[in-house]
Amino acid sequence: MVTLKWLGHAAWLVSFSKTKIIIDPFLTHNPKAAMKESEINGVQYILVTHTHSDHLGDAYSISKRTGAKIVGMFELSMEAGNAGLKADHFIGMNKGSQTKLGDLDIGLTEAVHSGNESGVIVTGDGKTIYHAGDTALFGDMKLIGELYKPDVALLPIGGFYTMGPKEAAVAARMIGAKYTIPMHFSTFPPIEQDPENFRKLVTAGSSVKVLKPGEEFVIP
Repeated sequence: MVTLKWLGHAAWLVSFSKTKIIIDPFLTHNPKAAMKESEINGVQYILVTHTHSDHLGDAYSISKRTGAKIVGMFELSMEAGNAGLKADHFIGMNKGSQTKLGDLDIGLTEAVHSGNESGVIVTGDGKTIYHAGDTALFGDMKLIGELYKPDVALLPIGGFYTMGPKEAAVAARMIGAKYTIPMHFSTFPPIEQDPENFRKLVTAGSSVKVLKPGEEFVIP
């Protein structure tokens, strides 16, 4: 059983049978955060899609406190000394393939944004999750869908900094995940959106599940 818990914004706590990860742990300054940084325990990996503060968030403090390894673009690993962490707290990767980390396969994908950006693709217990990070719509999302066949796609819909509902609906159809869950909306005024509008736009290719911060989705 694989369970995803939305912590608000782009932060997700994902529990596999033997491993727990957190993605983009923006909690401390997140007005919609469903958990506090101090409540995050038992995670083995912290996946960071890019260096903007609303995604890097509490990654360093969680790593220092729990020993969890931070996984992200190689340049992020170069900041270990500045963060007061030893180099072995980081796994600096790049885009292009999945790598076996423990009992998970984790890889970085293309994204169109700034901040040394990427998406992440995670496979474990026979389920695959695609977290798009912050991104605009781009055509190779179709290839991500064809290559990895994700069970769940986590897509930003807030607009202004990322795709809005119209673009994200096209992305959902291109990726073709069994389930699509919107994220990165209504945290701050510039990205205020009604996720039901996004649901209405996704007329084929994926089933949309709308969560509130703190709610969970178990992948069937």
